[in-house]
Amino acid sequence: MYQKGKSFLEIQVGDSASFTKTITETDVYLFAGISGDFNPLHVDEEYAKTTTFGTRIAHGGLAASLLAPVLGMKLPGLGTVALETTTKFRKPVYFGDTITCYVEVVEKVERLKAVKMKIIWTNQKSEVVSKGETLVIPPG
Repeated sequence: MYQKGKSFLEIQVGDSASFTKTITETDVYLFAGISGDFNPLHVDEEYAKTTTFGTRIAHGGLAASLLAPVLGMKLPGLGTVALETTTKFRKPVYFGDTITCYVEVVEKVERLKAVKMKIIWTNQKSEVVSKGETLVIPPG
């Protein structure tokens, strides 16, 4: 029923995958409940209007979490173990933004049998909202 992801040997530098999702108000409230982060910047429109952003924005971690379906379901895929991820937030993610998380293999680390990938999160305007790197161990 499940198909194991690509192994270290099957993955090549340059391989890529992505996942796209529109961030909804429901997503933000569910993430607030899961994370415990009820910062009014995310959940109170009247407060958010007084900020630099002028409206509510999604949690940075919500957009960053779109990496999980890429790694766990696409590349490398089922059985992947993440060792390290860095994320640099560049622009806010607003309710209704469609975010794409794109990864590309940039290096194979032989001694760890791990794969290093660059990560880019973009919105529907092709603006980079976050970027980073991840190091993962593909399934055996």
